[in-house]
Formats: sequence, C-alpha cells, structure tokens
Amino acid sequence: MDTLLRGGIVVTCDASDRVFCGDVLVRGSEIAAVGLAVTRGATRVLDVGGCAIIPGFVQAHVHLCQTLMRGLADELPLLEWLRKRIWPLEAAHDLRSLAASARLGLAETMLAGTTTLLDMGTVHGHEVVLDACARSGMRARSGKAMMDTGDGVPAGLREATRASLDESERLAREWRGAASGRVGYAWSPRFVLSCSEGLVRGAVERAREKGEIVSTHAAEHADERAAVRRAFGEDDVSVLRRWGVTGRQAILAHGVHLSDDEARSLASEGTRVVHCPSANLKLGSGIARVADLDRFGVALALGADGAPCNNNLDPWTELRHAALLAKVRTDVRALTARRALRLATIDGARALGLDAVTGSIEPGKRADIAVVRLDGAHVEPGGNVFSRLVYACGARDVRHVLIDGALVVKDGEHQTLDVEKVVAEARIEGKKLIARAGI
Repeated sequence: MDTLLRGGIVVTCDASDRVFCGDVLVRGSEIAAVGLAVTRGATRVLDVGGCAIIPGFVQAHVHLCQTLMRGLADELPLLEWLRKRIWPLEAAHDLRSLAASARLGLAETMLAGTTTLLDMGTVHGHEVVLDACARSGMRARSGKAMMDTGDGVPAGLREATRASLDESERLAREWRGAASGRVGYAWSPRFVLSCSEGLVRGAVERAREKGEIVSTHAAEHADERAAVRRAFGEDDVSVLRRWGVTGRQAILAHGVHLSDDEARSLASEGTRVVHCPSANLKLGSGIARVADLDRFGVALALGADGAPCNNNLDPWTELRHAALLAKVRTDVRALTARRALRLATIDGARALGLDAVTGSIEPGKRADIAVVRLDGAHVEPGGNVFSRLVYACGARDVRHVLIDGALVVKDGEHQTLDVEKVVAEARIEGKKLIARAGI
C-alpha cells in the first residue's frame, strides 16, 4: 500500500540536515518522494500537520531478554548487578518467559518511535527473540550472548566454547536476511570477563566471513576495568583489539572510561561505540566523554541498554540525556540538539552498517519513519525544531511509526502487537521467572 504523509515538518537527517514543511510519499517498503505537494495518488493519506516527520530511531544496544527484569536489580554496581541479579534471572528464562520479555520490549520501543535495534540476548533460546522481532515488524540485528568462562557465571549460562560457536553459527545461518532482510544476526560475545580468547576469535572470524556485526561491552565501569587489568595486565579495549574485535564490524557498548589514546585508536580503526547514558548513570558507571569521542572522530550511536539498568527502553530519554550530560561533562556548547538527533538516527544506522537502508528520510531508502506531534502543551509554542524534539518531546508524542513502509503504529496504537495481551503475559511470565531464579 502507498502512504502519503502530508503537511508535516520533514526532518531528513540527510547529509545536509534539510528541514522543510512538506510531504513524504511511501511506495511499498521505500520512500518514493520527499518534497512539497507530493501528490501521486497514494491509496492512504495521513494528514500530519502540526507534526514532525523524522527517521525512526536506531537503538544500537538493547537487551530484549531483560525486559521482564525491570525493577529487579536496582542500586547495585555493575559486576554485583550481573552476578546477584541479571545472570541468575537470565539463567532462569524458559522459552515462554523469553518470548514474553522480547515482545514487551518490542512494544515499548516501537510505540516510542524506534524502528531499528541491535539486541544482545541471553545464552539459550534466542530463536524466540529473533522470531518476536520478525513478527513485530521491527528491523533488528540480534544475537545470543556468548559466555564460556567467568567468575560468578551460573551453570545455566556457562557454555563450552565449541558449543557456543556452533549454536551462534546455526542461528546466524537460519536468520541471516530473514523477514525480507529486516532481521539479521549479530555475533555477541558478552564481555572480556565472560569470554575466552578462543570464543571471541572464533566469533570474529565467522562474522567477518559474512560481513556481520560483532557486538560486546567495553570500558563500562571502573570496577570492571580493574578486574580486566588484574586478569590480563591491560584494559579490555586492548584485549578485544588483540582478539580481533576492531574495525567497522565491531561495536562496543558504553565506552565510559575510554582514554584519549584508546579513543584515537578506535577512531582510526573505525570501531563503533554506543553511548547508553541512562544505564551508565543508574549503575554508577559514570558519564561518557561523548563530545570528546565525537571530536576524536569515534563513530557513535545511542542505545537504552536493558530494562533492569535503565529502567526503560525509551529512545527519547537517551536522546535528551546524551545532549544534557555532554554539556555537564564537557561544555555547554557540546553535543547540540541537531547532533544528538543524528546520533539516534543516521549515525546509529551507520554503526550497524545500515545507513544505505535507513536512518534518514531520502528517496530510495526504506520507509522507517516516525511521526511526532509538536502541538502538546509541553512542546508549544514553537522554536527550533531540533530543540523541541530533543529537549521537549517524548514517547507520548509519537503518533505514527512506519517500518519498511508498514504502518506498525497508527495514532499511538500498535498495529502488529496486542499490547494489552503482551503486558498481561509479561506479568504472568515475570512472576514465574522470579520464582525460578529464587531471588
């Protein structure tokens, strides 16, 4: 079905950052035309006057498997948070709870205008998360967590190295290019302290063969970095580089404690870094030097991380926090609203290798679009559109969402997921998960 979005403020996030009042025509899965008075006989016309038409958000680091754990792991530093709460809960997942967790996270993110995710799962049962992504209409790159060593890792999560690689390879093969290319695989060794060199090198080799992402955590928390130094005599970024996690296919979540030298190296190598400001605040990890990383030329993106360390998956919260915290960390002129919006859209797409597909509103790209109301009392009476979007708007203002041209959210109502049913199932499965984990 062709769809015409008529009469909105089009915020393209293209190379010129064009903004104008006009229309966007969607034909099938693609953006067919962008401009003034685009009237080419669309079968569905949505009047979006008083709204901004923006690229859908790209969240480059989330954990859909953790959505049921919201509110279950507060006031704990990272390593204790993992060992006492998150790993026992992940180990207690069964297929029903895992699917319920993924659907809840997908409902939340899509209603807020997210159209693309990079997701790291838990160790087992990840096919149900990939299936949930495909059925929801989300564009996703997602992979099972890989863990074959580490202190405090429960038996239910610890894998044999060969078994982890084989299972990841099976999932990658079966889900590569699924859902007409919307869903694909991302190799996900969890972090240095839970992975052997053989596991990480094996993941990198297989990912490179197929041009797939390798996603992991690095430089997140001071205690984590200290533990890595004790174990290896060097920082996690150096260990990961030595094991092959470097370059344009490598994505490091967090990067809170990166040094200048590390930032310069990551920039020269093309390694991506995902800023997760809310999670870094809640876990006491610190405030990443995003403006400095940007100045060094590090390729950046944004992500909400997981529900138990945030405690939401709202891209608007990350957008606002990223811009505001950069001003406190660096300078009031750092990370403008315009720049922050690009981190959440086209730069996120570039980090995932999808910038030719999504991340901006341009003819020929896939129609991954959010329509955002600008007429709320908290947004009016006007002003710079970037400022209004970044500092004033929120998930409640998202009116329509399209992914691959499909209208997945219409007038604030999800079209592919029964949200009431999703929430009811999450409540039931969440209670069962807590009981199984014994926490």
